[in-house]
Amino acid sequence: MMLLGLSACQNLPPIKTVHQVDLDRFMGDWYVIAAIPTLIEKDPYSPHERYEKNADGSIATTFSFRQSSFDGPVKTYHPTGYVVPDSGNAEWRMQFLWPFKSEYLIAYLSDDYQHTIIARNKRDYVWLMSRMPHLDKETYTNLVSRIEAMGYDVRKLRVFPQQDSHTK
Repeated sequence: MMLLGLSACQNLPPIKTVHQVDLDRFMGDWYVIAAIPTLIEKDPYSPHERYEKNADGSIATTFSFRQSSFDGPVKTYHPTGYVVPDSGNAEWRMQFLWPFKSEYLIAYLSDDYQHTIIARNKRDYVWLMSRMPHLDKETYTNLVSRIEAMGYDVRKLRVFPQQDSHTK
């Protein structure tokens, strides 16, 4: 049964990224509203990402959250993003630990740069992010539908508690 499940994952088509990302508009603060989380995202409260372009073209990233409660200790990570050439700036490699780089695909980006979905071809992780800490139900439902259409099991999606200001 497990082999059958693994072979089904391998038959999924590659995630389609957005055609073009204006990096200057994409930079800045993003609230992580929901995700199929990684191991480091254990019980996060107010998870937040910040992107800033470095002079060499890489992306300085700060990922922070409070552990287990809004008053919990702050956890902060500083991976570096590398835009894949000729990808319309929609495909990155994120490096938490040298020399390993993880796939980071901008699979959805609203026209006003207020909402985004970051995906991976393995369908193991996904992040739904917004410029605001809260989404209305209709917007959230529409974004989750997009994630499901990409081939993700949305039952694994976790909504993260957010406060109105991010952790610094």
